[in-house]
Amino acid sequence: MRPIHTLPLLFVLTACEPRKSEPAAQAPAAPAEAPAPPRADLKASVVRINATQQSWNPGQPWEKNPPNQRRALAAIVGPQRVITTSELVADATYLEFESPDGTHFSQAKVIAVDYEANLALLGPADETEGKLLFEKTTPLEITAPPKIGQALEILQIEENGQTLLTPGSLQSIDVTSNFLPGHGFLTYLVKASMQSAASSYSLPVVHDGKLTGVLISYNSKDQICDVASTDIISRFLQESADDDYQGFPSLGISIARTEDASLRQWLKLADDQGGIYIQTVRKGGAAETAGVKKGDVLLAIDGQAIDRRGYYQHPHYGSLFWGHLIRGEKSTGESVTLSLLREGQPLELKPVLTREEESARLVPGYNFDKAPNFLIKGGLVFQELSRPLMEAYGENWQSRAPLNFLDAMENPEKYENQMNRVVFLSGSIPTPATVGYESLRNLIVRKVNGKEIKDMKTLIAAFKGNLNERHSIEFVEEDFTVYLDDAVATGVDAQLLQRGITRLSRAE
Repeated sequence: MRPIHTLPLLFVLTACEPRKSEPAAQAPAAPAEAPAPPRADLKASVVRINATQQSWNPGQPWEKNPPNQRRALAAIVGPQRVITTSELVADATYLEFESPDGTHFSQAKVIAVDYEANLALLGPADETEGKLLFEKTTPLEITAPPKIGQALEILQIEENGQTLLTPGSLQSIDVTSNFLPGHGFLTYLVKASMQSAASSYSLPVVHDGKLTGVLISYNSKDQICDVASTDIISRFLQESADDDYQGFPSLGISIARTEDASLRQWLKLADDQGGIYIQTVRKGGAAETAGVKKGDVLLAIDGQAIDRRGYYQHPHYGSLFWGHLIRGEKSTGESVTLSLLREGQPLELKPVLTREEESARLVPGYNFDKAPNFLIKGGLVFQELSRPLMEAYGENWQSRAPLNFLDAMENPEKYENQMNRVVFLSGSIPTPATVGYESLRNLIVRKVNGKEIKDMKTLIAAFKGNLNERHSIEFVEEDFTVYLDDAVATGVDAQLLQRGITRLSRAE
């Protein structure tokens, strides 16, 4: 989504062969080494993806932004199955496979997508076209997880069909957020000097002709590539195998380190104990259901001790952030054993992990492939709060967005007993019904016609169910009521439709 500064109404080597030294005259001839096997033709294991994407306008939720196109190279990982990033398919109106030589095309469809892990599995939309395009292809195998220092290669194919393999070195491994803030997954940081070539988006990363990861982003200044890890790709493909993708699970907590001596004393933590402090427990999440409480200290997960910074020792990767124990090694529906400390006393709980749907959050962090809910009544414009909508305030939206919006996002527990989603008055279109209300905007709605507003559906119902001559609107922040004449508002709604606004409401 391209950031904007206001939220308007009406409105981003060739490898030299080593020089062979001449053997000494007295030295016996060394036995000839067997020739290296020829490298597989990786062009038979990849396809290009052409995507047309069109997101919704945050300031005018009844219409879309102009479309844009992206072009990617992606690995074939199974019979007519291709893996890429979810960023490529987000808000896509059309997806297309193209053979590397540009001779065969097939419309593509999404088999499974996980925006949090930034992965998507695609297949052909038409069986006949797909069979023709994938007829002579060879799916890539998945490698064993690499180690730090291992040499990897990033695959590109130029427009002339030349295969380009850029060497890189695995510099570090960590759990990081690479697409959506707050959703960390195991990621490889690969040092490589990328070259500009066709289809340089969402590239396969290989080792010995096998798939190691998928390129997510590239920092040309530092020459560092973020790569979706072997572990996460393997689990994503495993979970997608039965065409009933459940998604990566969540424990439903936020944590803080316990390095501060005063905090450790207050929590009754011994000097030889690690542990992380549980700051919040998400309503309805796996942790809350199992009985985890704010203020508990998480000492271990399935016997893996967590230090005071939130890290544990992985048998292959070394020190990793604790989140990988949940999102990288478990599936939705599986249970984990949590070793806790509550008021100085040890406690063990076994939550069953669930998938937290973003739409169930008070303020969703993303809303791809879904049209935003809204209502226009007499020129007053009502919307549901989301992180993408706040990001429309610009690069520094954390300081520029309205304080009440930031409070709702950062402290949802203050609002969750009152509402399921935050419905707010985003502004008004100048009409006869909104005279005097032109300056009202960014106010969270509490009641309409005496009825509590839980979400957009209840807002629309509150207006429709009113039999009086005027509507009353009350807000959370201000101690005053806005009144709207029903007859005038109804007339204005009809005029707005005639002026080109395609619809006046949406509640899905």
